Amino acid sequence: MSRSENVWIVDDDRSIRWVLEKALQQEGMATQSFDSADSVLARLARQQPDVIISDIRMPGLSGLDMLSQIREQYPRLPVIIMTAHSDLDSAVASYQGGAFEYLPKPFDVDDAVSLVKRANQHAQEQQNQQQPANRHHTPEIIGEAPAMQEVFRAIGRLSHSNITVLINGESGTGKELVAHALHRHSPRSASPFIALNMAAIPKDLMESELFGHEKGAFTGAANQRRGRFEQADGGTLFLDEIGDMPADTQTRLLRVLADGEFYRVGGHTPVRVDVRIIAATHQDLETLVQAGKFREDLFHRLNVIRIHIPRLADRREDIPALAEHFLASAAQELSVETKVLKPETKEYLQHLPWPGNVRQLENTCRWITVMASGREVHVDDLPPELLNQQAEAQPAHNWEQALRNWSDQALARGQSNLLDEAVPAFERIMIETALKHTAGRRRDAALLLGWGRNTLTRKIKELGMRVDGSDDDDGDDS
Repeated sequence: MSRSENVWIVDDDRSIRWVLEKALQQEGMATQSFDSADSVLARLARQQPDVIISDIRMPGLSGLDMLSQIREQYPRLPVIIMTAHSDLDSAVASYQGGAFEYLPKPFDVDDAVSLVKRANQHAQEQQNQQQPANRHHTPEIIGEAPAMQEVFRAIGRLSHSNITVLINGESGTGKELVAHALHRHSPRSASPFIALNMAAIPKDLMESELFGHEKGAFTGAANQRRGRFEQADGGTLFLDEIGDMPADTQTRLLRVLADGEFYRVGGHTPVRVDVRIIAATHQDLETLVQAGKFREDLFHRLNVIRIHIPRLADRREDIPALAEHFLASAAQELSVETKVLKPETKEYLQHLPWPGNVRQLENTCRWITVMASGREVHVDDLPPELLNQQAEAQPAHNWEQALRNWSDQALARGQSNLLDEAVPAFERIMIETALKHTAGRRRDAALLLGWGRNTLTRKIKELGMRVDGSDDDDGDDS
């Protein structure tokens, strides 16, 4: 197997994971380990391995349940199911569920490695025989930041549930994307996903949009119309910006959630539906409840499970990967060459405030794709409004990356003798900072720097620094 091939190991037994990790890595395979099926399904939303080898019985979602969902959504991904030697029913169920092979416990490690190799070879042969229409699976959500990992875990935990979910986050953070992921990884994934933005609908049309209307219900109602609830029957209804829903519509929505039925506008026959509700808002619903602008009972109906989507400024480590994804998407859409961000450009983007969050970054990448003159994107190629913004201060721990970027740029300009410039500048900054912390007392500053006072005095003279402060008693260098 080549280095690029990746095997995922799923078992709640740490010792099993460890044994398989070591054996597969010795064969040059990359591995990732998971202790639950839920975490695997969440990760699959944005990344796919070459082979999965999973235990059958684990806390939470079982290996067979995971296998069923993988077969529906990723039919070409081979899954090996590990099962107890005497568990014949599970072995049969594994094959019936579409497992590539089952591996009885206790197993020989060499057999396990051989089986993984065979599964990967089979998958490659299938891919060569019949290329899918879209070879590049576009991840639903991109994110390595800890805050996004929490979102992925929540999606994984909810993957076998129909429970109501409330998503909150600033505008542009990707709330609808999360709602789509929740639907796709739910038992309702084969049924409709219907989205409706409360803030985009006039108040007098809100109930007709949600519940539909009968012919002649109001002026202009020439025909009967099914509302979004009926369109989403059996699936998921995503109500975006739920905080903007009018009070009278809130009352009707509460009744639907309680009874599972409603009347079309102008109708007299109840319509029964089976719909999962996912709501989202950028507002603080608790504050709206206290202000009397949102029904408390409706809030509690919606707030069964809450998922918070972090703003882009709280997941800066994801900005380079997001930008690369958006640049590739824009290039494909416009049939042009994909732009490539220079390292210093990525660094600059990571320290902008991004009030528009991911949506603003996506629009920026579209602008770059159209307007940047060359393939490589320099800081000067960014939109003017970004160049005029004051980038947020870099975190203190990022000085190494800043130094690395400076070195790259200096070498790119053909500069030499970098240390002759960098070392004195570094020492000057450290001396100035230490003297500031000690109110100019050189002996104390020398201690902070790990020098003797004589060394500090010599360095000050060598660097030509004009330093005001206490030239206290002479002391030996230490």
